[in-house]
Amino acid sequence: MTGSRTAARGRRGEEIWQLIHFERAVLATDLAYLSEEQWSTSSLCSELTVREVLAHLTAGASLDSVRWLAGVLRCRFDFDQQVAMRLAEQLGASPAETLERFRHVVASTTKPPLPVIAMLGETIVHGEDIRRPLGIHRDYPIGTVTQVADHYRDSDLVVLAKGRVRGLRLVARDGPFTSGAGPLVSGTTVALVMAMTGRASYLDDLEGDGVDLLRRRCGTGTA
Repeated sequence: MTGSRTAARGRRGEEIWQLIHFERAVLATDLAYLSEEQWSTSSLCSELTVREVLAHLTAGASLDSVRWLAGVLRCRFDFDQQVAMRLAEQLGASPAETLERFRHVVASTTKPPLPVIAMLGETIVHGEDIRRPLGIHRDYPIGTVTQVADHYRDSDLVVLAKGRVRGLRLVARDGPFTSGAGPLVSGTTVALVMAMTGRASYLDDLEGDGVDLLRRRCGTGTA
């Protein structure tokens, strides 16, 4: 039984990597013809431009557990400093170079010490951090974003999500995702994912008695 469970986990991981690679490729295509001004647009990720968020995604796809730990030690366990350092390493001299570096890691399976599903979450959430301010719409496969929503409802790893939606009932209008009990928050699965991860601009896409509480939590990061 142990061997079959291990094999099943391996197949599951391979399937998620395929989704990650697909979403990275789509994002690279979406950004192929941005102007210089568009690359400098503020993203939904605090204080970062869309170009910097893309470099952050490249860093995540280039950083294995050994290099991650080395960076943590170098930054004396200041995780924000580690993120900034790795972002700067992948930014490049121009937007064209930033995009080319990202294209180079589209098929990468390198990752920090995170579950593979967390890497899919990072790809979707940061993709929206980039697309939304640029007015680029992506119709994600509902199976992909449902897996991400299922992950975040049970996790405070990397970003507070589980704690943010505690005591709320989340219901997707476009797919099977539901979670929790309490005041209702409903909307598209993508909007729920982005609100779970603290992106307040998606709250206007949601409905229900629980939206005001979620809005307060997005503003403070806590309950």
